[in-house]
Parts: sequence; C-alpha cells; structure tokens
Amino acid sequence: MIRYKVHGALLILFAALAVATPAFPHHSEQAEFDPNKEFTATGVLSKIDWINPHIAVWVDAKDETTGKVESWGCEGNPPSTLSRVGVRKDMFKIGEEVAMTCSAPKDGTRLWGYIKMVKYLSDGHVIVLRMNGK
Repeated sequence: MIRYKVHGALLILFAALAVATPAFPHHSEQAEFDPNKEFTATGVLSKIDWINPHIAVWVDAKDETTGKVESWGCEGNPPSTLSRVGVRKDMFKIGEEVAMTCSAPKDGTRLWGYIKMVKYLSDGHVIVLRMNGK
C-alpha cells in the first residue's frame, strides 16, 4: 500500500513538473537584442560572471560627455557553448584595457547588451563570442 502511495506521489510530481516547465521558456537573443544595432564600450575589463544560463562581461568605461566612469555589461552564450568553441574564462584578463562590442537591447536599456567580441588594446588580440548570426 505504501509503495503505491509513493509511486502515485512521484507520478503527480512528475506530471506537475512537465506541465510547469513550458511556463519558464528561455528567451532568445533576437527577442531582446538588435543584431543590427551595436555599440562598443572601451575601458577596463572589470568583471566576468562565468555562470549559467549566460556569461556576463563588465567593462568600466568613461562617459564621453561627463567623464564619469560607468560599468557596461554584456551577456553572452552559456559557458558550455563557449567552451565547445574554445573560449575559456581564463582568456579574459581583469584589469586590461579592452574594447567590448555588443548588440544593443531593443528596449533601449543603457549600459547593457549582448556580447559579440572583446578586443585587447595592448596587443590587438580578439576574443569572438558570437557563433551564429551577425
């Protein structure tokens, strides 16, 4: 009798998870970012979040009009996707001067985007983070 109750409870739990899973869809890059509109933030690479579901790269850049330092962030593909094409976390050198090129958000959010590449200004080395599209 107890075995049937456990199996029944597990079946109900599995069914609930199967029904709830579509309620949490993953967003597409094209839904939030415009691949035809890009910006470049030039400054000091300050942080990298090598986490799922997307990495995030942060650059501290001076605002051209005010001279105030602003932290620009761009999300990218998941770590597993980047690792498969040879991009590793240790390739990003915190404290280095870089130019980070990103697709701009469709909603006009400032200081955020979808990363395309990072170029190191000291030696011209480029890390390309886009595997599809523009």
